[in-house]
Amino acid sequence: MSKPFHKSLLGTLIIIALICIGIYWLFFASLGWITGHGKELSVPSLKGKNLNEALKVLEGAGFEVDLDSTYSPDQKPLVILDQQPEGGATVKNGRTIFLIYNRVSPPNTRMPNLVNMSYRSAEMLLKSSKLLLGDTIMKPDMAQGAVLSQLLNGKEIAAGTQIPQGSKISLVIGDGLGNKQINVPDLSGMTYPEAIAVLSGSNLNYSAVFDGTISDTTTAVIYLQQPEAFNEFNEPNKIQEGDNVDIRIKQSIENGE
Repeated sequence: MSKPFHKSLLGTLIIIALICIGIYWLFFASLGWITGHGKELSVPSLKGKNLNEALKVLEGAGFEVDLDSTYSPDQKPLVILDQQPEGGATVKNGRTIFLIYNRVSPPNTRMPNLVNMSYRSAEMLLKSSKLLLGDTIMKPDMAQGAVLSQLLNGKEIAAGTQIPQGSKISLVIGDGLGNKQINVPDLSGMTYPEAIAVLSGSNLNYSAVFDGTISDTTTAVIYLQQPEAFNEFNEPNKIQEGDNVDIRIKQSIENGE
């Protein structure tokens, strides 16, 4: 009596082959499910969004997140400056998204030396140092278009000084001497601070000489100037903007001189 087919050697081999084929088919059929094939997501565009908002969006969509930071003075704190992959890219679920956000506290940077640079070069160097351009003050000077001095909060700042990135730096720029003639201001009897204010307002430079003991410059007075305000005919003398006025100062009579 012959054995049933499934108990024969050939039957056994065929059954084993069918089982192997089934396992093979199941493996490759489930491979897409195992690897997430077909479950691709579009990366959201996050540039300009707040960091906390961006994290919620990415984590809610199943992405991993890797963070880094830098500082951009013209952007708000914690705003997303860059991302990889870019917004709109198609990636698999669980992909790591790299975000660069703007720091809250600016790091320090060295103040560059802008004096004698052209305005355009100084502007570019400020930008590369992550500093902002403040006011531009034009001053009569033969170095037309060149930076004469650099100011932070109204005071000159030396090159190499450590200051926060994002600080506003004002520039004094030479405007050329031109041909504009003005009356020489009469400074005689003015206090030293008053005279300096008048000269500055008239776009004139000055050289000061203090005579005798000066106990208080705020009450010291101008007793001599060159050129004088009036000529021998008692007519106003003329001077060119940007020219120099020599002044001599002594302590006022009220302070015992």
